[in-house]
Amino acid sequence: MNTHKKVLKFGGTSVANSESLSHVIEILKKSNEKQYVVVSALGGITNLLVSMAEQASAGEAGFQSTLATIEERHLNPILHFIPVTNQSEVISFLKAQLNSLEELLESIYTLRELTPKSLAKVSSFGEILSSKIIYKILEHQGLDVQLKDSRELIFTCEVNEREIVDHKKSSAALQEFEAKNSHALVLVPGFIATDENGDITTLGRGGSDYTASLLANYLNASLLEIWTDVSGMFTAHPNLVAQAMPIPRLSYQEAMELSHFGAKVIYPPTLQPLIENGIPIVIKNTFDAAAPGTQIDKVGTSEGGNGTVVKGVSHIEKVALINLEGSGMIGIPGFSKRLFECLSLKQINIIMITQASSEHSICIGVRMEDAEEAKKAIDSQFEFEISLSRVEPAKVETHMTNIAVVGDHMKKHQGISGKLFSSLGANNINIRAIAQGASERNISIIIDERNTQKALNTIHESFFETQTKELNLFITGVGNVGGKLLEQIKQQEAYLLENLRLKVRVIALSNSRKMVLSEVPLELDEWRAKLEASEIKADRVAFFEHIKKLNLRNSIFVDNTANEEIAGEYKNFLEHNIGVVTCNKIACASTLTNYKELKKTARRFGTPFLFETNVGAGLPVIDTLNNLIASGDEIQKIQAILSGSLNFIFNHFTTQTSFESIVKTAQKEGYTEPDPKIDLSGVDVARKILILARESGFELNLEDIQNQSFLPKEVLDTTTNDAFFEGLKNHEAHFQSILKNAEDKNCRLKYVAQLENGKASVGLQEIDPAHDFYNLEGSDNIILFYTNRYKNQPLIVKGAGAGAEVTAGGIFGDIIRIGKS
Repeated sequence: MNTHKKVLKFGGTSVANSESLSHVIEILKKSNEKQYVVVSALGGITNLLVSMAEQASAGEAGFQSTLATIEERHLNPILHFIPVTNQSEVISFLKAQLNSLEELLESIYTLRELTPKSLAKVSSFGEILSSKIIYKILEHQGLDVQLKDSRELIFTCEVNEREIVDHKKSSAALQEFEAKNSHALVLVPGFIATDENGDITTLGRGGSDYTASLLANYLNASLLEIWTDVSGMFTAHPNLVAQAMPIPRLSYQEAMELSHFGAKVIYPPTLQPLIENGIPIVIKNTFDAAAPGTQIDKVGTSEGGNGTVVKGVSHIEKVALINLEGSGMIGIPGFSKRLFECLSLKQINIIMITQASSEHSICIGVRMEDAEEAKKAIDSQFEFEISLSRVEPAKVETHMTNIAVVGDHMKKHQGISGKLFSSLGANNINIRAIAQGASERNISIIIDERNTQKALNTIHESFFETQTKELNLFITGVGNVGGKLLEQIKQQEAYLLENLRLKVRVIALSNSRKMVLSEVPLELDEWRAKLEASEIKADRVAFFEHIKKLNLRNSIFVDNTANEEIAGEYKNFLEHNIGVVTCNKIACASTLTNYKELKKTARRFGTPFLFETNVGAGLPVIDTLNNLIASGDEIQKIQAILSGSLNFIFNHFTTQTSFESIVKTAQKEGYTEPDPKIDLSGVDVARKILILARESGFELNLEDIQNQSFLPKEVLDTTTNDAFFEGLKNHEAHFQSILKNAEDKNCRLKYVAQLENGKASVGLQEIDPAHDFYNLEGSDNIILFYTNRYKNQPLIVKGAGAGAEVTAGGIFGDIIRIGKS
């Protein structure tokens, strides 16, 4: 009966230096089982060896300096772990091997030739050195260990011009050794083997993992442990998806799919020997041995650790899409065979295949480096059909990424594909090709590589973070309103995450002078200092390009300005799937053509465009109106006081105060626009009733609004704030006269907007005590909706209609509305 229960493999950063080797020693000391331990070269050494061989063959003498680096890397663990009195043997071995390596490189340098056999010899030195040194370290740590050269255990042979493992010979060699072995631990170098001519050879990429897998198979081990620098296989690449998490358990097939599509923790060949005997494999973290890691076996689980049937999302970058199409393909057998055959002869691997049911086209994915050769091979194969225009020359699209969603039991659950495609569509990510096998273990798509990170995060959020949605904000305008908005976001962070599962992240900020362009969320308790310290001048184009370059899902541009140029750029944002939330009413009150184009663009690209604060600051005016219309009601009339500033002014204007002083107070307290003439001229109110008219379905322009201004012409014609206030002062008698006329009738002055029968007007009115507007206090707004359902008693929306805090609250409300959609 086999007494070796486990096979362990340590490689890469696990054996990179003395610190990492300390973790390996601790892991081995804690095990009471007999075991085989496979080690790779010290981290990074194989790459150095290959680089030296290539330099030597190219006639570059620089390889000699790298020898010193390799010597130093291997000396460090010797000096760290082995007592001085016992170092001479292993140091002599190191120097002898390095001398042999130098002689081999010199011969390559002289011949200017690097054969596969020479490359195998050079690259083998990494495992030969590491295994000897680690063996001596373990021996001096008191472990019962024996070093066995894998060149005496793993053999290869040539079949159909391909070098493969000779399983029969290898298994027999291991069984013979095992019968005589009495040590608790056998240390074996990975990666290297012996070919049928007795020469050294290597097992290729992931060769040390493959060595461990072969040994586990031949020993019929109970378990194979692969120790790396990560805690298992992750739901996505953790460097691209911050929320990626370890997968507790996978089936062999799921692990193969994920590894094929770029999950570098394990390579597909490693799994094949294990499947034969159903040997489980566990991916563990050398630096966090207590972490459970990922177990891979023949069963797997029906659900991932987070309850989803999708186990992971993997991807291959630098993919090219090649399309062969033409009417001459329809109904003609053999086209696919010829296509695949011509690529096979050129040793070009096909990553993905999809074919239209009409047989009019076949689309394949290949590595980008193979694209040019593939096109030549295809065009040559179908040269005759192309000459007759029955088939078009192959079309190549480069810079693509292949993404795969993997899970054994996806076929038993409805809606997986729909969820995948809808989540990508909602983020404006176009899918160029789709492939799905009948097993539905893998759904593969090809997208533009510029959307790789955005797509991975979007898919991961859909399947693994369904309870949390990230909103990425890019805010321009951080004065009164913008500053309050940032305060509110900071204050509500925990609440939104806990109760609405929303994570609101501010990525970039801009005022009229400077901007902060970050790639990670800004700390909101220090945004002012960060903006003040920034050396980046405000630049609208650079701000937009930054958002576009980051290409984050759920990106939202927040405009807290009254800038006409910024308002003119909304369409550009919407076309790039960047949502727009704005209190700047210029865009929606611009030409009817522009307003309709913005709404159309938002619908076309599925991009949110919200402007609730355009009309009533934080009041739900537009939302209420849209709900009435969406539910089938029809607007008959709207009467409203839509200017909190004008309501504030006329509520505080008395015969004992000057009109000029009240307007200055309103400006100081933030009730008016920076240019108060916009409010007092009625233009601001006209824009608001125009927006309500348009949202009600009436096609009006600003000039269609009847504006009955109460300002004298001389005041209206002023061009500066100073001149404007001087004009108010000079016409005090005019304003006092208007007030006296109203008071004589027991009326109050209110600036009223009205929409009726498709016509709109704004102007100062004398309101009698019986009207709903009479008792409106402070800076409040009030809107009366008369509809088919609310004929006699209107639906009333009433509340604070001006001020930085309520306006910021309205903007924040729109942001949250996007998050909840």
